[in-house]
Amino acid sequence: MITASNVALSYGKRIIFRDVNIKFTPGNCYGLIGANGAGKSTFLKILAGQMEPDHGEISKGPGQRIAVLSQDQFAFDEYTVFNTVLIGHKKLYKIMAEREALYAKADFNEEDGIRSAELEVKFGEMNGYDAEAEAAALLKGLGIPEESRLKKMKELEGSDKVRVLLAQALFGNPDILLLDEPTNQLDLQTVKWLEDFLSRFQNTVIIVSHDRHFLNQVCTHMADIDFGKIQVYVGNYDFWYEASQLHFRQKVTEAGKAKAKAEELKEFIRRFSSNASKAKQATSRKKLLEKLTIEQMPVSSRKYPYISFKPERPCGDIILEIEGLSKEIDGVTMFRDLSLTVNKGDKIAFVGPNSLAKTTLFQILTGELQPDQGSFRWGVTIRNSYFPKENGSFFDNGEFDLVGWLRRFAPPRTDETFIRGFLGKMLFSGEEATKKTSVLSGGERVRCMLARMMLADANALILDEPTNHLDLESITALNNGLIAFSEVVLFASHDHQFVSTVANRIIEIGPAGIIDARMQFDDYLAMKEAESAEEGSFPARKAA
Repeated sequence: MITASNVALSYGKRIIFRDVNIKFTPGNCYGLIGANGAGKSTFLKILAGQMEPDHGEISKGPGQRIAVLSQDQFAFDEYTVFNTVLIGHKKLYKIMAEREALYAKADFNEEDGIRSAELEVKFGEMNGYDAEAEAAALLKGLGIPEESRLKKMKELEGSDKVRVLLAQALFGNPDILLLDEPTNQLDLQTVKWLEDFLSRFQNTVIIVSHDRHFLNQVCTHMADIDFGKIQVYVGNYDFWYEASQLHFRQKVTEAGKAKAKAEELKEFIRRFSSNASKAKQATSRKKLLEKLTIEQMPVSSRKYPYISFKPERPCGDIILEIEGLSKEIDGVTMFRDLSLTVNKGDKIAFVGPNSLAKTTLFQILTGELQPDQGSFRWGVTIRNSYFPKENGSFFDNGEFDLVGWLRRFAPPRTDETFIRGFLGKMLFSGEEATKKTSVLSGGERVRCMLARMMLADANALILDEPTNHLDLESITALNNGLIAFSEVVLFASHDHQFVSTVANRIIEIGPAGIIDARMQFDDYLAMKEAESAEEGSFPARKAA
């Protein structure tokens, strides 16, 4: 259990939250949600003791251990993968190191024997005899191959470092587990493993995540940072969304009724305050008006961009035909002899263990790369628009403000009023529209790239991991925009809910070729799981 009592934090005049009183109890998993900049990661740091609030205190049960998912991928570069996991339980790791050093002594004496006996007791109390088996199971579940476990962390790719740091946080059954974006860079199999792990976890979990499906699967409560406070709702993300929307609508209705009543009373007083026969009634209504409270609607920190793709024309009969595409990069095969036909209304999610293969295919289809073999052709009616995973090249010239930047992608002679209006829809209002592109955050860049796509009036959209860097509100807006889009979408994403609600066709790109599944995403996953069960084993990395 961990408790926040009267916690407050401000940056200058800006109040992040105040008078926060929450008790996080064992057996529950809390999703900490809020708009970008609302203070989610900051609140986790306060809970972890890594940052002090302006006011209030954090308390936990005596002797309880807090584990935090480290965000520093380089902190353990000189440690082996296995030891990095064990360090997750610092007291146990210290005992293990001292115990190992004692038993390695050539001149082991009586004093060493007494000390080793003391260490063995502590080691047993901390389940030290199971520590190596637990660490190995965590690494296996998170997709780290056995041959990597004695490597130093600096030898691993960034995505594998993230997995090891997650294993570190989960190790040793911590009493309080704080996870900031734990699904980042995880494939679907590993996310599923983590969901199962957390569903069995009996202690307190607090999670920050932009993955709505993950929050729905693991959370028993949602802690919502908004309006300068933190409100706890019982239930998962979908329940919070419905409950919060209902609560807001009720508030709006109540405020509207109170305002209408006040206007009615004011009108009566204006008309009859000087009328002798109605003076008493007018006085009575003045008293009612004084007692009437019109609650001011608080301003939410949540902002939803308006994302809507409007094709200039519908797709014709021929959309995209691919014949025998093959491509290698640095001697590694991305795909071989890939052939497919895209049909009207297709919204295709490309999945597979190699994210570079999907990016490479998109780059070929948009003319950024040439295939080694094969060909493709777009139909004459097709205008495509591409959202690349890496967008840095679009912002290299930091001298542009947002109005100037977006004008480059607008039709000729588009006036500034239109551009500003478009930017406003994407949450760049007023002075925000004059920001230099060099100071944009990752999420702001993504919103700019989506605005660029909307201006293209394309009837075929290609998107490579478009939800990266976006907050939940922007993900929801993009999700709804693609659901509403009437033409063709080709995309790759690790966001389960995003894929399952947009895609009507799944194409898996794997080492053995492609699997073309004309079905919903959850049906595809069920098919894959059934196939794996028949084979008697589950692949180390599932399509993502």
